[in-house]
Amino acid sequence: MRVTQRRALLALILVTACGSPADRRGATVLFASGADLQSINPLLTVHPLARQIQRYVLLTTLARYDSSLTPRPYLARNWVWSADRRQLSFHLETAVRWHDGTPTTARDVAWTLEAARDPTTGYPRANDLAALDLVKATDDSTVVLQFRAAPAAFPDVLTDLAILPAHLLDTIPHDRLRQAAWNDAPVGNGPFRFIQHEANRRWVFAADSEFPRALGGPPRLERFIVVVVNEPTTKLAALTSGELDVAGIQPAHAEFVRRNPNLRVLSYPILWTDGIVFNLRKPPFNRLEVRRALNAAIDRRELVDGYIYGFGTPASGPVPPAAPHYVAATSRPPTAPFQVKPPIEFELLTVGSGEAALEQMLQARLKPAGFELRIRQLELSAFLARVYGGGHEFEAAMLGIPGDPGLGYLQPLAELAGMRVPSDPESAQQVFADSVAVAFLYHPRGLQGINRRLHGVTMDLRGELPTVHDWWIGQ
Repeated sequence: MRVTQRRALLALILVTACGSPADRRGATVLFASGADLQSINPLLTVHPLARQIQRYVLLTTLARYDSSLTPRPYLARNWVWSADRRQLSFHLETAVRWHDGTPTTARDVAWTLEAARDPTTGYPRANDLAALDLVKATDDSTVVLQFRAAPAAFPDVLTDLAILPAHLLDTIPHDRLRQAAWNDAPVGNGPFRFIQHEANRRWVFAADSEFPRALGGPPRLERFIVVVVNEPTTKLAALTSGELDVAGIQPAHAEFVRRNPNLRVLSYPILWTDGIVFNLRKPPFNRLEVRRALNAAIDRRELVDGYIYGFGTPASGPVPPAAPHYVAATSRPPTAPFQVKPPIEFELLTVGSGEAALEQMLQARLKPAGFELRIRQLELSAFLARVYGGGHEFEAAMLGIPGDPGLGYLQPLAELAGMRVPSDPESAQQVFADSVAVAFLYHPRGLQGINRRLHGVTMDLRGELPTVHDWWIGQ
């Protein structure tokens, strides 16, 4: 352990000894996020935690997954397929109201889906709706979806895209939804109401005492607060002192947290892959042989054991083996060996301002293979602008890749690199293997420190918040 880590942990022990403020919060839970939520609007964000806040806290989705990743009714109490499976009819729960008192109706569902389908909106998962031909609200509680071809399964996107209030957004052109006032003061229809947002500090939600019993009734917590803490040691100090109830922790700190009698460590499978995305539009990674050579030089077991302390598995593709539709795609060997001479220099963009230990491990491993890697750390907004902006101003970027059970993220990931993959997830995985558009590193496990006063917490492939409605405080 580094000297700086030892000093930090000693300071944490002293802080913990001073007593915990957790008990004074009562039924309020403070949940740490490493960054602000980017946007609370589900049509606009790719932030994984923001998407969970949308579908489990503030808003509702038509359906939601159970722990076995089977779609179950939620806002839609049931659905019916036509005989040819090209038409899907949803029947909505009629007791759900927006937090301003307006009933939630089929019009809200139809408006949300139409906005998501419109390219000018910029919905990140618009490709998942490409086969949708028609959305129609036939009455206040019935929505009919018609597809050009029968979907192979229940559309995963309908468990992810939270429904928005048409009566507050339908006068805004789709290309201007990023400027909507609703984004700063959202009105939801989920188990928690929006109370306050302080940029880069916190989001405050309070239990909706009128949330319908058909959807589970009011939540057991009084308040759920997302606190933005972007420095891992600060986050750890707040967790051990009782100032946070739930916080993601670094693998190096898991044993320290586990020894604290007031805390427990929860490790769980997640749909997530860390990797280096290559920009195939420009040198040096527009050449397949260069991508293959770099990919072959990475020691993934070294990264799993040395960087994430065994809390994960080496990655050979974009899909964790525990995920639905995973296939063990194999890359085709090159026709001739490729020698990296002279050394190839490139810049690796990453998010952060600290030691960049992972990037340094890669730098050291790649140098003998003929790659001169320059690490450039950016704050999140600058990183997103460089990588996701229209110019794609990067050579290679370190990326945490959040997934979804339907693997809808594969096509946007390919487009980010500068290529296209088939819509079929199994074929897409093989194209990634053949093209080496991304050097996939490892599939980490989720790792959270949780105050023992908090009960009812389940975290799994669905994320950290699927059971937040049922969290409760006890001694």
